Amino acid sequence: MAGLRTVAAVALSLLVLALLGTGVTYLVAGAMTAMVSTFAIKEKQVRGQAVTLALGLPVALAAMSLGALLSTRIIAGDALFVALIFAAAYSRRFGERGTALGLIGFQMYFVALFVGADTADLPVLWKTLAIASVCSAIVRFAVVPETPQRVLKRLRDAFRARLAQLVTSQIELLDATPEQLDKVVDDLRRRTARLHDAALMIQGRLEEGTRDAATAALLQRRVADAEIAAERLGVLLLNARGAERADTLTLHLPNAPVPATENLVRSPDGDVIRTLRRDLNALHLLVARSGSDDRGTALAHVRNRLLGYRDEERLPRASDAVQDVFRGIGEMARAVLGLRLALDGPQDESGDSPATTRSREEFDAEDVSLAHPEKPEKPEASEKREEPEKPEASEKPGGKVRTGLRRPTTRAAFQVSVGSVLAIVGGEFLSSQRWYWAVLTCWVVFLNTASTGEILVKGYRRLLGTVLGVVAGVLLAGLVGDHTWLAFALVLVFIFAMFFTAPLSYALMSFFVTAMLGLLYTLLNKYSFAVLVLRIEETALGAACGIIAAVLVLPVHTDRRTDELLGTVLDRLGDVVSAAVEQLSGGPASDLLTMARDLDTALDDLRDSTEPLTHPISPLRVRRRTVRYLVALLETCAYHARSLAATAELVPHSRTVTADPRLGRAGRRIAHNIDVLAARVKDAKAEGAGEVESGASIASMLRTDASGAPPSDTVTARVLRHLQRLDEGVVGLARPLGVRVAGRTERTATRD
Repeated sequence: MAGLRTVAAVALSLLVLALLGTGVTYLVAGAMTAMVSTFAIKEKQVRGQAVTLALGLPVALAAMSLGALLSTRIIAGDALFVALIFAAAYSRRFGERGTALGLIGFQMYFVALFVGADTADLPVLWKTLAIASVCSAIVRFAVVPETPQRVLKRLRDAFRARLAQLVTSQIELLDATPEQLDKVVDDLRRRTARLHDAALMIQGRLEEGTRDAATAALLQRRVADAEIAAERLGVLLLNARGAERADTLTLHLPNAPVPATENLVRSPDGDVIRTLRRDLNALHLLVARSGSDDRGTALAHVRNRLLGYRDEERLPRASDAVQDVFRGIGEMARAVLGLRLALDGPQDESGDSPATTRSREEFDAEDVSLAHPEKPEKPEASEKREEPEKPEASEKPGGKVRTGLRRPTTRAAFQVSVGSVLAIVGGEFLSSQRWYWAVLTCWVVFLNTASTGEILVKGYRRLLGTVLGVVAGVLLAGLVGDHTWLAFALVLVFIFAMFFTAPLSYALMSFFVTAMLGLLYTLLNKYSFAVLVLRIEETALGAACGIIAAVLVLPVHTDRRTDELLGTVLDRLGDVVSAAVEQLSGGPASDLLTMARDLDTALDDLRDSTEPLTHPISPLRVRRRTVRYLVALLETCAYHARSLAATAELVPHSRTVTADPRLGRAGRRIAHNIDVLAARVKDAKAEGAGEVESGASIASMLRTDASGAPPSDTVTARVLRHLQRLDEGVVGLARPLGVRVAGRTERTATRD
């Protein structure tokens, strides 16, 4: 949508300017102004977008004017450019509006240098910038509007589509031959991860996109239920295949081998498997049609049959693993029903079976609890993390507020300024006319990066994409020739490709940027092979200057950054587990799903920060394996923590899930172990200060009768597996973090 919005703004600007008889140079300036004015503004509320766009025009006019006035004054112009770069980087501390205005100011000064603006051009340039800004506003607010409600609706539709894709992969897993199993499981993991990403995107838009807090909480709960039920169904299917025991799907190391197994159809449960395939296809139908207006009896019949698997007596006779899959289908059908009720409102209940009626009653009870929440008796863990101000998330790793030079925006401003000075000096030696390419590269490698390693990887990708883009630019220049509007049409295509590929590959995005700039040079009659080669040289110089500045000026080493984020992840994991176990034990209610999403967000930040350590160019192979192992274990723990939180949310109003005070003992051990790990990460000198407790399995800790099995009507039976896997995962983190494990014995964990 951002790509479509930007392309539409640029196209409208070109159309209006062309009708006014504007020259090619001003067409290029107008196109770049429309592009910057559109993509720089990322505020969620329409009013905020309008205010920022209105403020952006005078900023753009001032930057363009200064660029033209100082074009012949080298020292003054360079000094102003560096000051502008510092201000643009520092302005990020003021939130999305400050970031947008700083970006507009920097980019418009760059546009002035790119088109060779001088004082005689200013009146026409001012008119061009004003027209481009108005066109950007028309597209943003009328042609391709972006409101929180529209964005949330698209995300909800995307979540449903991802859910249907995931069920398709689960059907493929059921029928896959041993030779196909590796590929099918890889697809299953990737689609599970994408479903998780969609859930996090919805979480980020709930506050602005819903009418009240109760509606937001209801949608958050239904999305979480569907996500967890879908992932659990995949795990159960993988286990039924007889593959190596799986804890979750999103968390395994990439390309992890899956042992070849026999096809389930040839197993002793072969006849039941045919029923299972039928029901998985029915589940896919239920998911795919959940957003439609189909309210016929056929869909109700399918839903009734699948929800019946929540009752033990309705399960077909088969092995325990296959029966677990049918249970998972029943829970998944319940989650889909809840999602439809939350998104589409009440439906016809005339054809409901007793199982469906029971599910609706459970949802009604949850709705009542959300509409009339009980005030917590003590501060929740999430409340303890509230801060008085809300700068960017990276400002407070581990919950600490940074001030002065320790503030990431301040540090980045100094770093990019020093790097830009080096780029200006070096760029002048390469070309007195194109030196600003080096400054642009130095600037962009600092955007959305927080450590030296991230800057190094981004610089490498920028250079790779630029080299490939130059090759494409050579071919396109010969193809386009003097065909101005063909060149502009290709520019629009590349602008959309830039936005579409940005989340996928920074190198690919850089390729389209460079190819687009080659076309713009052709339009300005400044194209030559030497210019494109110079583009590579300036890009390499700018990336090198950025890396040098990051290393020498207030450096943030990747190890330090990842340790801070790892400490944050462990803190939030401890918060979720402690609060969930407390509620499962009969304690007060907490906002568990929000806490679980906070954990997911922190884990995503950690995963991004470790990318330099896991990148293929990293020569530290042992460390790369260790980091991937750590992240995999943390993702496993996060999955089980989410599942515990979702189950604990049912305790206050469910007829079938009741609290079990015995769980408190298991929760205390896990919480203690997480605290020990967090203390070790936050203080590397604390070696030997604590040790992780191991020993008896969670099942044996809760054993109360001769059979050792907890009563089936308590919450213990539902959460036991998640607690056991969580306990094992936390203990597994001790070795790579250098923490001793006490009481290590052979476990008697029940693999239920």
